[in-house]
Amino acid sequence: MNHAVVNPGDPAPDFVSLYRQAFAKYGTHALWNKRMLEAPTQEDALVVARALRVEDLAARRLAEQIEQACRASV
Repeated sequence: MNHAVVNPGDPAPDFVSLYRQAFAKYGTHALWNKRMLEAPTQEDALVVARALRVEDLAARRLAEQIEQACRASV
């Protein structure tokens, strides 16, 4: 399983890659009722982030990264 680690000095990943990472890692558990979109918007990514927040601590961290990436892309 691929566990991406974001270090403070690294460039921030974009919300689309984090969105795809969320589906790859949590699709059958936390996102079972969501459909992965080919070209998600920031709003789509934030919906996924909200679903991840209630899953577990690692999912919550990924949710926070998605939210940060969405804010950074504005």
